[in-house]
Amino acid sequence: MRLFYSSDYAGAAHAFETTRKAAWIADSLRTSPIDGVFLTVPKPLEPAALLEVHEEIYVRAIRSGEPRNLAESQRFPWDAGLWPMVLASNGGMVAAALSALADGVSGSLSSGLHHARRHRGHGYCTFNGLVLAARAAQRVGASSVLILDLDAHCGGGTARLIENDPLIWQIDVSVCRFDAYESSDRCHLEMVDVAAGYLPAIERLLGKAGRLDPGFDLCLYNAGMDPHEHSDGGRRGITAEILEERERMVFSWCRERGVPVAFALAGGYLSNRLDQAGLVALHRLTIAEAARIGRI
Repeated sequence: MRLFYSSDYAGAAHAFETTRKAAWIADSLRTSPIDGVFLTVPKPLEPAALLEVHEEIYVRAIRSGEPRNLAESQRFPWDAGLWPMVLASNGGMVAAALSALADGVSGSLSSGLHHARRHRGHGYCTFNGLVLAARAAQRVGASSVLILDLDAHCGGGTARLIENDPLIWQIDVSVCRFDAYESSDRCHLEMVDVAAGYLPAIERLLGKAGRLDPGFDLCLYNAGMDPHEHSDGGRRGITAEILEERERMVFSWCRERGVPVAFALAGGYLSNRLDQAGLVALHRLTIAEAARIGRI
């Protein structure tokens, strides 16, 4: 399984989990490899591709830093490293989608995607790599695309960007109402308030996805680890064991239906009860299960 990563993923000067954890996870894979996983450097996204999803004035702001309020609308300080960082990480998400179409499963150590709007950033997300990847897959012949969002927070940016595309669906199970939106025929959001309801909600919405379109050409999986009870913003009672079972459920669902799947790492945040090693271990659950399914 190809897993896309470039050191540019961690290129912005502002240091917090969204701009640093890809490097932590890549380092862990070099020192403690997962069988069948091959780190691959993606090509940076062509700037022109951004204009299929985002407004030109916003893209220019991220590139140049001006106007500053737009360049920092994702909520962290702009610096010259931001532009190559987001071209690399979104290029990795596109590469993972195209690789999954060819090989069945792939991933990118990308995060900071699903809150981004057409005209600005939001919630630490600069460009929406999930929608960029869906559009890239459509260009090479994929028709219907499912975006499965299991970040702790709602994927409101994605929902707004795909609202006029009849061939992209979103299934979204969240434990925090940040960036919530009204469900529609193609974007289905379910909030979970107690840990016991988490896996049943995912199972229920995956069942709904199968009824929406039994023949998805691609699943883009936003595999957040921030629902974990010790992640900042997580839900008490959602343990590593529950998240490991979630990963088995998701990748098995895709394999049983013959749906190629490309994943991003999405949210996961340090706290006084979750250190860097613990966060890396959570994200490795996704990678390990994807690699296992890829070997079957």
